[in-house]
Amino acid sequence: MSPRVRVKICGLTHRADADAAIALGADALGFNLFPGSKRYLDPAADNTWLRTLPPFVTRVAVVVNLPLDEARAVASRQDFDVVQFHGDEDAAYCAEFARLGRPFIKALRLRNAADVASADRFSTPHVLLDAHAGAAYGGTGRLIDLPLAAECVRRHPSLHIILAGGLQPENVRAAVEAVRPFAVDVASGVEVPGDPRRKCPERMACFLAEARGASSGVS
Repeated sequence: MSPRVRVKICGLTHRADADAAIALGADALGFNLFPGSKRYLDPAADNTWLRTLPPFVTRVAVVVNLPLDEARAVASRQDFDVVQFHGDEDAAYCAEFARLGRPFIKALRLRNAADVASADRFSTPHVLLDAHAGAAYGGTGRLIDLPLAAECVRRHPSLHIILAGGLQPENVRAAVEAVRPFAVDVASGVEVPGDPRRKCPERMACFLAEARGASSGVS
């Protein structure tokens, strides 16, 4: 039997939403430490609740263009298990961070065949493919180029490809069937309408059901 597709719920800002995502079966939770995000979680605030989340759920710190020393500091915090670089971090930056020996995700805003060809040069097997939306660093709701993402999966079988970019309950099944990613990532697609800082339990439940329903044959 092929493994099921993993699901990451990103952009969480409240404990109640994190608890709901966990209860529904999410594999990973994303917390955005980028001040420019509508889903910003201030790392200096009292977020001790992050440390009390169940140990079987991966806590991902999403950062954008941090100096390396600050990225290392985030990686050393007990609040998080994995760092996700969602900015313009290049291969040299990622290689230097990799010397820590800590797992990390590199996000790519997928534009063209050149991006596909270079997806394996960031010193990590964990690569997130997001839609290219100009200068925005994710969370835009714009749908990713699915054929280009599928080509990336085919071309780099050793990578654990995480599919993001405009996914929602209404389209995630078709996206998984088209791309066959290792995991899917959702933020805006499961939010309370009009409130990017809160998640809708019903939409999260539907998203997880649709993603898992399409997972047969995912490798």
